[in-house]
Amino acid sequence: MKETFVTLEKLKEIDKTYSTPYHLYYEKGIRENARNLRKAFSWNNGFKEFFAVKATPNPTILKILHEEGCGLDCSSYTELLLAERVGVTGGEIMFSSNATPEKDFLKASELGATINLDDYTHVSFLNRISGIPEKICCRFNPGGTFTISNEIMDNPGDAKYGMTKDQMIKAFRELMALGAKEFGIHAFLASNTISNEYYPELARVLFELAVEIAEKTGANITFINLSGGVGIPYKPEQPANDIFVIGEGVRKQFERIMVPAGMGNVSIYTELGRFMLGPYGCLVAKAIHEKHIYKEYIGLDASACDLMRPAMYGAYHHITVMGKENDPENYRYDITGSLCENNDKFAIDRWLPKIDIGDFIVIHDTGAHGYAMGYNYNGKLRSKELLLRENGEVKLIRRAETPEDYFATMIFD
Repeated sequence: MKETFVTLEKLKEIDKTYSTPYHLYYEKGIRENARNLRKAFSWNNGFKEFFAVKATPNPTILKILHEEGCGLDCSSYTELLLAERVGVTGGEIMFSSNATPEKDFLKASELGATINLDDYTHVSFLNRISGIPEKICCRFNPGGTFTISNEIMDNPGDAKYGMTKDQMIKAFRELMALGAKEFGIHAFLASNTISNEYYPELARVLFELAVEIAEKTGANITFINLSGGVGIPYKPEQPANDIFVIGEGVRKQFERIMVPAGMGNVSIYTELGRFMLGPYGCLVAKAIHEKHIYKEYIGLDASACDLMRPAMYGAYHHITVMGKENDPENYRYDITGSLCENNDKFAIDRWLPKIDIGDFIVIHDTGAHGYAMGYNYNGKLRSKELLLRENGEVKLIRRAETPEDYFATMIFD
């Protein structure tokens, strides 16, 4: 069983002001998690988390994280604008994108963001359109598969991101010739890992690469960006990652590789999204329909437009029927939305307590890549976002879309 950060009584109270569906975020959990991350890497004087805006692009959430010392990782022109609107500029922004349009690079340069080049050809492209900044980063892709203890975690060789080692060395040399004075190395090799070994092993790869590049090019490498990939346990039986064990594992690799090479002052950056926000958000909906044919169906007032991951990836999200947490789970349901798509299902053949019309349904771990991946198929309107404050108050942090929002970009002759 997964614990919820909100009670049935609180949901009933919220319901008097804000109707379902909505995404609800937990401020206390967000702040505590950010503080624990910072503590876990406090051994590194330059440590900084650059929260992945793509995961939860809400101004209130970004301001909370900024108050906790986080910068922002942006991947597009609009995300850069969002960072600027919440008062985050300069070196507090990492700009990591791919197949990057010219205007995106220009905006990143205007804001003074640290630009992370995804491809070797971006060296000449960036130099032509805006010039090379003094501080810059390059993204590495080692190719092949990424394994930990003989277990394949992911396949970097099939990913569209990053440069080969030879391209990295060539890029660093050219960037130095064009005026770059500080360098960073970045890589993302596996997604949503439930393993305390991932970050330390990734760190080993990047630390060894940094030492080699520094020796071959003379580049002044001042930071290593471990990016994201630290996952969360979507299923109740999965163990949670321990960020303190992870931080200590990275420290050991740092002491073993970087310090003897005279690179003990290099800063460690992270770009976590899912780990930072995933468990501290949920989708709250109500059961509004039941259907009994070849299977048992429960229809919610939410749909895949509010949470795409189950429909798109077959991803598991735990479901709690509020007020029935201790009831026997002896009913097997498909939990669905109302889209004209048969994959509009939050759960398939899920054993749950008996669900009655009007029951509050909490879908867990939607704090990252939940609302952010919403869309408007079937003319569905994206739901509101609410924040459960530390003092117990509930704040509207994004209103629900209206039909006028949907029609706003259309041209009616």
